[in-house]
Amino acid sequence: MTLLLIGSDTRGAGYTWGLSDVMRIARVDFVTPRLTLLDFPRDLWVQIPEISDNLNGQDHEKLNQAYLYGNPGDGFKYWDDPSAGPGLLARTLDVNFGARIDHYLAVNMQTFVRMVDAVGGVDVTLSERIGGSHNPDLQEGTHHLDGAEALIVARNRADGVFSRGQEQDLVLCALQKKMMSPGVLADVPELIHAFQGSVQTDLSPALMAQLACLATQMPRQNVALYSFPEKLFAGTRVYDPVFQKDVFIWDADFLVLRSYVGQFQSGSWPDTSEAGPSGLSASFCQ
Repeated sequence: MTLLLIGSDTRGAGYTWGLSDVMRIARVDFVTPRLTLLDFPRDLWVQIPEISDNLNGQDHEKLNQAYLYGNPGDGFKYWDDPSAGPGLLARTLDVNFGARIDHYLAVNMQTFVRMVDAVGGVDVTLSERIGGSHNPDLQEGTHHLDGAEALIVARNRADGVFSRGQEQDLVLCALQKKMMSPGVLADVPELIHAFQGSVQTDLSPALMAQLACLATQMPRQNVALYSFPEKLFAGTRVYDPVFQKDVFIWDADFLVLRSYVGQFQSGSWPDTSEAGPSGLSASFCQ
């Protein structure tokens, strides 16, 4: 199964608007069992279906705007489908990179904070201070973070978007570890029920319960988080007719990215021997 996981940058309680701050596709292998996630940079300049009629023929924007244009807030909803923002983002990933999405799950910032607090916070080891913060819990070392602090770590871009993904990996692995701890594991069904109305998803309660059950049987070393090789991307600028100015984007060969995505979905990539400075970025939940 392939899931589209979205972190929305909206600070409100709903999902009527907001950019997709985090975009990952997750491949769930029910046989091994194994979970692998692949991160997509938000500043890729992509073709977004369904938007040209609303933007005077403009059909390209940054990848993170597909989610915004599909949701109903602020006069958008350019995608007339119940799947709204997640559905348009899924279509965009398919059109540009061949990603075939089975289901989606979007979480806004407020809900993420509540989720971390609901499990009693997470333990994270930081390699350096987060974004110049003077918060003692955001300095180099191992700390117990509450939801608001975990969100700061996950959104930190002081060292660029690629290091930001690695810090998100720290938080995701810590959250997965906490949810599988004896003190929390028994409450997972209740937690799923409690947050059902706070997330944007097409997963049924039964399917969410099955995924939670699978997670309890999955060795932590079988949870792997990957990013495309950083060497595939070059920063540049392009004129955006919507904003009427040059905007920053990542220039990349989409045929190469499409090949990676195809291999990822088939389970033949990533090959862990590629990990390192010249290859993909890899994190394993230990």
